Amino acid sequence: MATSITANFGDGNYMVAFDEDDIFTTYTASGDTVNNWLSLIYRIHRRRLDRLIVGLDVEWRPSFTRGVPRGRVALLQICVGRRCLVFQILRADYIPDTLHDFLEDDRFTFVGVGIHGDVGKLRHEYGLEVGSWQDLRYLAAEKLGKPALQSAGLQTLVWEVMDVWPEKPHHVRVSDWDAPRLTAEQLMYACADAFMSFEVGRRLYDDDY
Repeated sequence: MATSITANFGDGNYMVAFDEDDIFTTYTASGDTVNNWLSLIYRIHRRRLDRLIVGLDVEWRPSFTRGVPRGRVALLQICVGRRCLVFQILRADYIPDTLHDFLEDDRFTFVGVGIHGDVGKLRHEYGLEVGSWQDLRYLAAEKLGKPALQSAGLQTLVWEVMDVWPEKPHHVRVSDWDAPRLTAEQLMYACADAFMSFEVGRRLYDDDY
């Protein structure tokens, strides 16, 4: 299943189509824009902040040393509902306190595949603490009664939960994520990863699968 950009609204705002969903995506290296995006999320979801599910993912440029990928996190992706933030954190003018507060908020559950590693990199490289998080592999294994999913990738989880097989091109996955400007392919990939994490997490917690 292909992802596509269906609209460019200017100022770093795009509509990204994933299967039957349209995701309003904000792409930025501006701390002020991150502030504004988070303020909007708080307003939209003010009545259910105590049970908010948030898709979280990071990207970095792979540089292999003895087979071990190394590289500083270049991109932070956050998705709530049909709104996604793609933040070029490595090139940011500043990292706002509101982002620290949002990630640390124990009312929210941040979800992703292999999220433990992402959380560790954010803490080590940027001093960003994630208060409450859940690895989707273990949640899916428990909810679906399939222990083998504990070692599954995001594609497999999306197939199991959403009945969709997403494209995750290898050349995009290992691309230059610290480039000054992302390509359209990179932006779609980054948005889709965060959205898939959110939607799989939401469906598992809501028993909607």
